[in-house]
Amino acid sequence: MNKLKLGLPAGSLQSTTLEIFKKAGYNIQIGERSYYPYIDDEEIDCVLMRAQEIPKYVEDQILDVGLTGKDWINETAADVKELADLHYSKRGLRPVRLVLAVPQDSDIQKAEDLEGMRIATELVESTRRYLEEKGISATVSFSWGATEVKPPLLADAIAELTETGRSLKANQLRIIETILVSTPRVIMNHNSYSDDWKKKKVERMITLLKGALLAEQKVMLKMNVHSSNLARVIELLPALRQPTISNLCAEEWVAVESVVEEKKVRTLICELQDAGAEGILEFPMNKIIP
Repeated sequence: MNKLKLGLPAGSLQSTTLEIFKKAGYNIQIGERSYYPYIDDEEIDCVLMRAQEIPKYVEDQILDVGLTGKDWINETAADVKELADLHYSKRGLRPVRLVLAVPQDSDIQKAEDLEGMRIATELVESTRRYLEEKGISATVSFSWGATEVKPPLLADAIAELTETGRSLKANQLRIIETILVSTPRVIMNHNSYSDDWKKKKVERMITLLKGALLAEQKVMLKMNVHSSNLARVIELLPALRQPTISNLCAEEWVAVESVVEEKKVRTLICELQDAGAEGILEFPMNKIIP
């Protein structure tokens, strides 16, 4: 039997990744202290590991495919094939940023002001390359953690991954520049990508994962509408193409259904009711395949 070796990120991305895989149709179970999760697809073997390690294990063909952040692909300079950009993070669907930050009361206002300064970070190579491209000479040191507390005693600035910036503000730091924006990527090594079966298996997995992510932002609305109000209701409804309309047993009444953005539905439902829609139902969705 053909087998696909899949690397999944442990740590901050783990919970969200497993939720998205579940919505995509893959049930993954992780036993206590186990780094080899069970997945209900006998053609896939999973390995759980730090996102930082996945690019190199994929490049070295120990893994066929892996999910890891763009930040760690960039940091390790791994020679891999990027197949998909999945927009999610540990707290939701927004990307994370690698930023330069300094104390609130620092005189440093921009990257060029870091000339000759000390910078602490977990992403040393990414930070060095960024500074070199700008012609800035600074000492970039690896931080083993708690990077936000290093300035001003142990560093003049830090390069840190942030999603919302709240942790930086809580530690009296302000962002001066963004080095890169990172989202999870599906990567394969070039040898596995040239294998038709593995390539097809991964492409189908990506289709389902993207469908699950798209559905995260959408809901299905269903409602009954009298024909005299139909034009007004249709005008309010967005859809992937056009709303679906079905005749009801009651004469001059139709059922209307449409996929809409969840963030807009709170206002939209009241507008639809004002336009004459009745019996409005809202359903969550698992996958949308455009």
